[in-house]
Amino acid sequence: MKKSISWRGFSAFRLWSQVPHIEISHLPDVVMFTGAVALFYGVLMVGHKWLGPYTPTVEISRSVRALPVYAGYSVLRIAIAYVLSLLFTFVYGYVAAYNPRAEHFMVPLLDVLQSIPVLSFLPAVMLAMVGLFPGRQLGVELGSILLIFTGQVWNMTFSFYASLKSIPTEMREAAAIYRFSWWQRFIQMELPFSAIGLVWNSMMSVAGGWFALMVCEMFVLGTRDFRLPGLGSYLQTAASAGDTVSIVWGVVTMVLVIVLIDQFVWRPAIAWAEKFKFEQVESADVPQSWVFNIIRHSSGLARLREKTTRPLSERLLMFFARRHDDETPSQSSSPWRIWLARIVGLAILIAIGYGVFRVVALLSGLHKSEVHLAAVGLGATFLRVNLALLIGALWTIPAGVAIGFNPRLARIAQPLAQIAASIPATALLPVILLVLIRIGGGLGIAAIVVLLLGTQWYVLFNVIAGALAIPTDLKECCDVFKLRGYERWKKLILPGIFPYLVTGLVTASGGAWNASIVAEYFHFKGQIYTTTGLGAVISQASDSGNYSLLLLATIMMAATVVTINRLVWRKLYGLAETRFRLEA
Repeated sequence: MKKSISWRGFSAFRLWSQVPHIEISHLPDVVMFTGAVALFYGVLMVGHKWLGPYTPTVEISRSVRALPVYAGYSVLRIAIAYVLSLLFTFVYGYVAAYNPRAEHFMVPLLDVLQSIPVLSFLPAVMLAMVGLFPGRQLGVELGSILLIFTGQVWNMTFSFYASLKSIPTEMREAAAIYRFSWWQRFIQMELPFSAIGLVWNSMMSVAGGWFALMVCEMFVLGTRDFRLPGLGSYLQTAASAGDTVSIVWGVVTMVLVIVLIDQFVWRPAIAWAEKFKFEQVESADVPQSWVFNIIRHSSGLARLREKTTRPLSERLLMFFARRHDDETPSQSSSPWRIWLARIVGLAILIAIGYGVFRVVALLSGLHKSEVHLAAVGLGATFLRVNLALLIGALWTIPAGVAIGFNPRLARIAQPLAQIAASIPATALLPVILLVLIRIGGGLGIAAIVVLLLGTQWYVLFNVIAGALAIPTDLKECCDVFKLRGYERWKKLILPGIFPYLVTGLVTASGGAWNASIVAEYFHFKGQIYTTTGLGAVISQASDSGNYSLLLLATIMMAATVVTINRLVWRKLYGLAETRFRLEA
């Protein structure tokens, strides 16, 4: 009987092998093709719904069955917001790094924008999008996507800008000698040099998008209640109802989605970016990704690159090379360009003047008690932010260096850190609040914990990127001279990670001020828990529709962040560009 079964199995295998099935080598192509078709179908169906009529009342179900659909909606919104953030990063960071006149106001403007909380963007963004697409669901969806964009884009832009400013002089001289066009410099020098920092900050940006979901998918604007199906609105509904079981299911679903994104997006990106490491000796232990290996050995993608990507890239290189050769100094300073710049500048000045006039008119109606409340809140939030930043830096710097110097540890710790950074602290706030109330704390202490959970990851991810970017030959040189402990930190580690550390601290500081709006003012089981702070003032003003107080608190927060950046972070950026620059 056993022989019969064995023979039947062998016969079946022989018949199966003789049928003209797809070869094993083409299996990755089939998997990617079917996945792309499924993704395209999902986007098409979501787009059809978004282009439909506006749904005024959306009931957010707390059923577990709704979680896969909600997760799909949230992932799509975050993905669109990330693409917009990446485009903004390239344009804004490039102009700020290479145009000295623009840099003087673009970098401070970036400081202002990253310090403005999501709730302060919310009224203008949402009303503008709803006005552009009246009666359509697309307006509300675009408003939510742009709000997620405001939570993602700033640390990516800072990272790209800092990378461009720290490109070694010999690389710039080589590009000038070979007469690279701006496109050649961007593709062959600037983008590769900034790849590692950009990948790790992209992970942090997407984690920030998950953090902002609870604000961006469900919010109140005056008398209007905007709700969109998604994981953020699911978690916020569960938190407001005190439904711990639903919160756990929502967090579990979010963790599963984050793990899948890590395996299919970030691990391949980290493995791909390793080849852009600025070093003369190749590292023996490099990051690996099974998805990246499949993509790299895919015959179908190889043919696609040969037929489409490579010819298009070569045509772009030739086009911009010819444009670069044809340019003359007289063309770059032509009269019509000068007049166009003057007209645009005049229009900007008129718009700024009108905006200042409207701001003054709006702030004139405030009472002294409201101004005093905002001033006291500013002092309280300032102390919480700096305390959270100090606590976060104390552990993230050594932990980030350890992860960056040990690729095996990075393969384990990076997904865990990404999961921890992506889970909204507001989803954990009910548990944190209940525990602290029982042991005698309160929302004042809980707010510091939430600020820490929301901002420490900016420092960690940037320190990891900085440690990974340190050339292997420098590490081997320190090993040869037996530099250990304090000397190794002083001569290799701190100088190597310093530009990345400054970027992490800048974005963490801005992120902490942003996180204060959810850390100091919280809805739980029909009650409002609040503590003294500027974030609480902003949240309360948004809920009540007091736009004058909302504007005042936002201006105070932005002014404080910009002042700190000008007095502290800008000087550290200058130090990173001069003393701690990797060049011969």
